[in-house]
Amino acid sequence: MTGPAAFWRLHSFETLGSTSDLCRDLARQGEPEGYAVMARRQTAGRGSRGRDWVSAPGNLFLSCLLRPADRPRDAGLWALLAGVAVAECLASADVKLKWPNDILHRGAKLGGILVETELRTNAVLDYLVIGIGLNLGSAPDLADRSVASLEGRISPEQLAPRLLDRINHWRQVRMLEDWRPIREAWLSHALPVGTAMTLRRGELLVGGDFAGLAEDGSLLLQTAGRVHAFSTGEIWLQPRQGPDGQETTQC
Repeated sequence: MTGPAAFWRLHSFETLGSTSDLCRDLARQGEPEGYAVMARRQTAGRGSRGRDWVSAPGNLFLSCLLRPADRPRDAGLWALLAGVAVAECLASADVKLKWPNDILHRGAKLGGILVETELRTNAVLDYLVIGIGLNLGSAPDLADRSVASLEGRISPEQLAPRLLDRINHWRQVRMLEDWRPIREAWLSHALPVGTAMTLRRGELLVGGDFAGLAEDGSLLLQTAGRVHAFSTGEIWLQPRQGPDGQETTQC
């Protein structure tokens, strides 16, 4: 399988508003897949659910452009694919994956993955941008969650080509097979089946135990003796801040 030099066109910038915004703008202008961009600093980085992403120098801010002829509902599976690539590159750092797009280091948030798409038709993606942020040098001080960093053990410049290589590897697996190998690889790096967690969807809180992934990448949660599939939501690990107001933590 080809390495990053054969597929990716990696560009580096000192400062950007957002690496994913640049990929999106170029995609709309017809840029072929394989474009990748990293920045030492972002001034308008963002995470999931519209949150700002604190972009301290020394951390990884990397986005890449792909044009898979996939269905819109498969977009979330690409976040799982990128998570596998991150976990493989940081295998020595005690990293675990938390559905749908979080990277944990010893239980605290090390980074996240944001997948953004636009449609060519109602049935096919036009392009897909994978944005990855990782606290390699330092962790932001956030009041609502525990965060972690790798304290400079690896630099963005060292990690980016390795990470792109693994994304390309799994991209080719996806082209040759279905999503099963990627789901299995994700589960091998994920929090253990049986981990207690709560899914939050708006005002709805559903507590239960992690029971794996459905074929479409949805979370399987066992609660009250039954297994339910959820395609969207935010996961809180227990102990948590629940409706009873008990003192807890969030990942």
